Amino acid sequence: MNNVSFVFPSNFSLLQAYQQNIPGVFTTDFPAQPPVKFDYTGNVSRSLWQPVPGTKLYKLKYGSKVQIVLQDTSIVTPENHPIHLHGYDFYIIAEGFGNFNPKTDKAKFNLVDPPMRNTVAVPSNGWAVIRFVADNPGVWILHCHLDVHIAWGLAMAFLVENGVGKLQSLEPPPADLPLC
Repeated sequence: MNNVSFVFPSNFSLLQAYQQNIPGVFTTDFPAQPPVKFDYTGNVSRSLWQPVPGTKLYKLKYGSKVQIVLQDTSIVTPENHPIHLHGYDFYIIAEGFGNFNPKTDKAKFNLVDPPMRNTVAVPSNGWAVIRFVADNPGVWILHCHLDVHIAWGLAMAFLVENGVGKLQSLEPPPADLPLC
């Protein structure tokens, strides 16, 4: 995703590393936009086939309104990707084929009665747009539900910061929580 191949940490969970301020487990520099724009559904240059491996999270403030364009590519082969978000349900406000065009495809947005799901099927050589409010603090994985694609790094994670007060904050783990 955004030319980053997600690498799961081997020693600590992402949430444990965040809550205990363990350095070196992840960074919060996941790119908000693809670093290179190209014809995603056309003949993709092999130079774009090598994403950067990393455990990069995207930090969100509590209450942020989030919109994500999920774009399939022709890298290796076009594929229908069931993309799943842990910790949230989201609205699927649009889907289409080809490259998402922010100027013309916004007219397709269903802002009246969009379906709410936790998984969206991104069409082969197509795109889907989802929206949610980041009101569940913690670390939440967004990934392809095809098992091999998770192993290949088709995933990313959001780090949703605590809000104000106890009801908008993640409780610390109990002192007697067994270690994994």
